[in-house]
Amino acid sequence: MMPVAAVGLLLTVLVERLLVPRPPLRRPLACWGLHAGLWCVGLALLLGLTARPLFSGVNLLLVWLLIVMVSNAKYHSLREPFVCADFEYFSDAVRFPRLYLPFFGFGKAALLAVGFLAYLWAGLKYEPAVAGVRLEALGLGLGGLVLLGLGRGRTAPSFDAEADVRQWGLAASLWRYFWAARAPVDKVALGSPFSAPVANTPDKPLPDLVSVQSESFFDVRGLWPGVKPGVLGEYDRLAGEALARGKLQVAAWGANTVRTEFAYLTGIAGDRLGVHRFNPYRVLARQGLPSIAAQLRRLGYRTVCIHPYDGSFYGRDKVLPALGFDEFIDVRSFDESQKAGPFIGDCAVADKIRELLQAPGRTQPLFIHAVTMENHGPLHLETVEAAELPTWFDRPLLAGMDDLAPYLRHIGNADRMLGKLRETLTAHPREALLCFYGDHVPILPNVYQAVGAPAGDTDYLIWSNRQQPGAEACPMRVEALSSRLLGCALEQPVRAPMAGVA
Repeated sequence: MMPVAAVGLLLTVLVERLLVPRPPLRRPLACWGLHAGLWCVGLALLLGLTARPLFSGVNLLLVWLLIVMVSNAKYHSLREPFVCADFEYFSDAVRFPRLYLPFFGFGKAALLAVGFLAYLWAGLKYEPAVAGVRLEALGLGLGGLVLLGLGRGRTAPSFDAEADVRQWGLAASLWRYFWAARAPVDKVALGSPFSAPVANTPDKPLPDLVSVQSESFFDVRGLWPGVKPGVLGEYDRLAGEALARGKLQVAAWGANTVRTEFAYLTGIAGDRLGVHRFNPYRVLARQGLPSIAAQLRRLGYRTVCIHPYDGSFYGRDKVLPALGFDEFIDVRSFDESQKAGPFIGDCAVADKIRELLQAPGRTQPLFIHAVTMENHGPLHLETVEAAELPTWFDRPLLAGMDDLAPYLRHIGNADRMLGKLRETLTAHPREALLCFYGDHVPILPNVYQAVGAPAGDTDYLIWSNRQQPGAEACPMRVEALSSRLLGCALEQPVRAPMAGVA
């Protein structure tokens, strides 16, 4: 058994050399101890179950290879290596395959699945169980546990995933992030601007508030000059009348919508979350935190969130009530006819917002937060006819830019949504404010290779159906945006910094 353990450990080091970014071989001894400890414990567990040394070693090595391949696919699309919180996405990839598998590759995933099943059958059939190996496995596992204990907490992670992987290697980073996620969190120290009650409220009736987190929205016209200026005509119209507008520094690049969503709702910056910055909805948000929804509910608002997708995705059906929402409307309140592509369209969300605002007999002020889904990738699975291209472009697309066409088709619908919301709110009998912003830039690696990648900032505006003074563009961090909206609604100074974007 010992030769299998030693050779297998060496092979894990060779597999890690495939990782992008590639960590150096020279790293702290404790990190190599964690790497070896995880291998020993994993191998001991499989040996205890099967009593087959070769079968167990190859199985564990294949799992390690899969993690490295997934990490590389993630880094290619999102500029971030695999982190401990990403293990949850393996089950999500089974439940929601369209959202994940295309970035890894359907063919690659199918080949791995078939090959792994064939290997399981062959290994169990042709390698006999070895008598007495379970006792050796016990010793191997105990040794691995000692190594894990020695290297567990020697250095605190920076929670810059790429920097930690480069310094420690992937295995040590995963282990230390695993334990960091289980440490208690001082929720008061997170510093939400919504922790304290509102000091004063205006004497007049409270306005209705609508905020829209638009999937993958940013002003794409700055990416390539061939995009027609008119594709965001409604956005330009609202921005010209806005109380506030400009570039928004968001908490994610390309995906991980809930990072931006959490920052907006709670007003807490990602760099204050430690390991929970990677998926604040997995553990932290479910404990309940101060939020704009909870603050508005204390002021007498009815709070509603709309997300036209499966309510269990990211655990929103549990998280959003914990963050102060009275009602969560998911995809079950829509139908197939309201799709624009594979997902529910933005205009259908605008119709749902209008329905809530115009509910007969309503006297309670309303806060609606919508998280759209239409422009969610993978965009390379969609096609656009050549005859449609002049709708959005005034020149031929460059080589590799095909994915930009479906993105523009959907962002055009986001612009139509804004027009519908402006029409609804302009005719609304009471004062209302609209906050609109993008959660992150889209995943368009081939397009970015052709024309250059954007910085990662999106765009925002805050608009009122009663006050339209116009505003100079001002950069803002996403965690300050909801405080800015609340300040506009209550005509109070903002309690969180707006400018000074890092």
